This record gives sequence, structure tokens and C-alpha cells, in this order.
Amino acid sequence: MQREKERRERAAAKSARKEERREGVQPEVAPITPSEEASVLAQLAALHARFEAEEITFEEFEVAKAELTERLEVR
Repeated sequence: MQREKERRERAAAKSARKEERREGVQPEVAPITPSEEASVLAQLAALHARFEAEEITFEEFEVAKAELTERLEVR
């Protein structure tokens, strides 16, 4: 039950972010530091490993991946 609630909350947050992008509203985000970037990349690697080990569903993987990649800066 808790996992389903968290999934719905993440989905709602994702929808809100998509709506903000459609409206052209960009939330102010502080630049990511190199150590934060390394942490996010490590979390992405762990997430991929969990998905490959079938510990999480594809939907959970996609939601978590989207949350992590949004934290990265595209250069």
C-alpha cells in the first residue's frame, strides 16, 4: 500500500512538472555541484542494477530515472 501511494505521489509530481514546462514556467534550480552530479550518476547506476535484477517494475524504474535525470544539468 505504501509503495502504491509513493508511486501515485511521484506520478502527480511528474505531471505537475510537465504542466509547468508546457506553461513555460521554469522553476529556479541551483546549479548542481560535481559531487552532487557524481551522487546522481551513482544512484542512476544503482537504479539500473535494481531494474536488471528485477527488483523494481519498469514503471518504478521510469519514474525514478526521470526524477534523477531532471537533477542533472545538460551541457
